[in-house]
Amino acid sequence: MHYANIKPCDIADGPGVRVALFVSGCTHRCPGCFNAEAWDFAYGAPFTPEVEERLLAACAPSYIAGLTLLGGEPMEPENQRALLPFLRRFRARFPDKTVWCYSGYTYGQLTGEGARCRCEATDEMLSLTDVLVDGEFVQAIHDISLRFRGSANQRIIDLRKTRAAGEIVLWDDGKVYSSHEM
Repeated sequence: MHYANIKPCDIADGPGVRVALFVSGCTHRCPGCFNAEAWDFAYGAPFTPEVEERLLAACAPSYIAGLTLLGGEPMEPENQRALLPFLRRFRARFPDKTVWCYSGYTYGQLTGEGARCRCEATDEMLSLTDVLVDGEFVQAIHDISLRFRGSANQRIIDLRKTRAAGEIVLWDDGKVYSSHEM
């Protein structure tokens, strides 16, 4: 796997200060994508054990709330296979920090049988992820006022609550928003 970028202090892709890993490779190719250069699976630099250690070190300070995976597409099967061992290490080292994952695939595609995005790593990847922002970016419904997502079709799914309830539960940060923010 290759990665396009690492942001060690990201405040746009999940709550609090986070470390963001932008992986390379995406087959969605959404019109208007903010990161189209990362569609190429060979873009950027190789995701090596040294890069993993650098990411883990960046996540260590107490002010870091967690890790965010973006892309490209973290849930492309080849990316899942590379990210899964890293996520295991992250969880072992930081059990109280959260993992957010942005995917153009929907939760139903990731959990349903026969979808191209499903592979032997998918279920465990999802089990190690706290929040999934799902759905392709749709330029026609792009809205900069939406919190932690780019277009109105995308959902912010609390995966822990979803697993416990057996149905999709949307993430709620407990804040009160005006009607135009919802």
